Amino acid sequence: MFTLPQKDFRAPTTCLGPTCMQDLGSSHGEDLEGECSRKLDQKLPELRGVGDPAMISSDTSYLSSRGRMIKWFWDSAEEGYRTYHMDEYDEDKNPSGIINLGTSENKLCFDLLSWRLSQRDMQRVEPSLLQYADWRGHLFLREEVAKFLSFYCKSPVPLRPENVVVLNGGASLFSALATVLCEAGEAFLIPTPYYGAITQHVCLYGNIRLAYVYLDSEVTGLDTRPFQLTVEKLEMALREAHSEGVKVKGLILISPQNPLGDVYSPEELQEYLVFAKRHRLHVIVDEVYMLSVFEKSVGYRSVLSLERLPDPQRTHVMWATSKDFGMSGLRFGTLYTENQDVATAVASLCRYHGLSGLVQYQMAQLLRDHWINQVYLPENHARLKAAHTYVSEELRALGIPFLSRGAGFFIWVDLRKYLPKGTFEEEMLLWRRFLDNKVLLSFGKAFECKEPGWFRFVFSDQVHRLCLGMQRVQQVLAGKSQVAEDPRPSQSQEPSDQRR
Repeated sequence: MFTLPQKDFRAPTTCLGPTCMQDLGSSHGEDLEGECSRKLDQKLPELRGVGDPAMISSDTSYLSSRGRMIKWFWDSAEEGYRTYHMDEYDEDKNPSGIINLGTSENKLCFDLLSWRLSQRDMQRVEPSLLQYADWRGHLFLREEVAKFLSFYCKSPVPLRPENVVVLNGGASLFSALATVLCEAGEAFLIPTPYYGAITQHVCLYGNIRLAYVYLDSEVTGLDTRPFQLTVEKLEMALREAHSEGVKVKGLILISPQNPLGDVYSPEELQEYLVFAKRHRLHVIVDEVYMLSVFEKSVGYRSVLSLERLPDPQRTHVMWATSKDFGMSGLRFGTLYTENQDVATAVASLCRYHGLSGLVQYQMAQLLRDHWINQVYLPENHARLKAAHTYVSEELRALGIPFLSRGAGFFIWVDLRKYLPKGTFEEEMLLWRRFLDNKVLLSFGKAFECKEPGWFRFVFSDQVHRLCLGMQRVQQVLAGKSQVAEDPRPSQSQEPSDQRR
């Protein structure tokens, strides 16, 4: 069991991590193969390419075709998340509920954040905060964002507030940028596996497609690591999209990458940007995990740290507080772009995606505070590293291969040996077994991974939930599915199976 480096963290007296480290693959593999053979005729949810009308059901006359597509995303892609919220684990009220190791949220630093956000300097009400403001965001906030990004991105020159637009989260940023940069039916290149919700972000409003740059786990040719992105692979994907009659308008890069945790080097970033300039492509760089690099040896560099951007008018950088500050419910995101036409167009959409003046004031107070660099980030990194170490050691003890780069909240786990035939149907059935045993994970197909059997494990959670979650994972892989409960005494007299 790992010990979190803090005084107030509540740890269990007993860890339910695996104690028997035997080979778990044989009997379970035969069982899964038999189950697959019985269920191959059942229709399993499939995440298909955006813009494919075959994926849109026509079972309702109340919705437009766009409305049916939106409903399809909710019905299919959100299944596990909805199930989790109907049976969410609570150590007192619902100890046999679902442990969520699938949603990428940082749940390690609520004590720090709640303390900071409850200080007196955060509580202010004045007329300007209750009235309509510049749709780009209040100037005082954009000034603080520019200073914040200049410092933490290590930009060679100070960044300018007029290039900043603030919105209510990263999803809104993707949606707005896709809408203003592309015509309906056009596409962005995106390396896979990738954070699958981007599909919804760019499609639901703008009807923009994604052209996949498929990456392999096998290291071949000039590659130096699994799932490595190269310019050659970008060129190949661009040619394939053109051969299918798809017009590509841009490239989406995520660094640190989700779900791989890869951090692109300055040399790699420069190569990708030069490729985009050569083909006159916009580049959206999502750096939402930039302050969640907990291994010092990784050497993260923001695209804004580069001495010279090859095409600054087509380079647009995103950041949000949802990941680095564990505030996914607060909904704050920011765009930095030197292209004033893009900034103005996105700002116009902020009438639908804006933040309240009170939240803008709180964010300005937070971003200017040296407490971030002196207290919060060192402690957050230490807790992330401790949690990552625990889950990594559990996986090694089980003999399960995985990839992890020391950034983000997740480990990319290779469970291919548990899929006898190596199919996506088996991957989905294994995912359902995890869910039936009350642990939510994210399966590889949701990230458009081309190889069945990869899963994303999120480790940025409190110790007792990680211990329970990993025990439940072990039970499924051992073919002994039963719901493990927290062994600590309940703090409530309510029935343990009560649902929230």
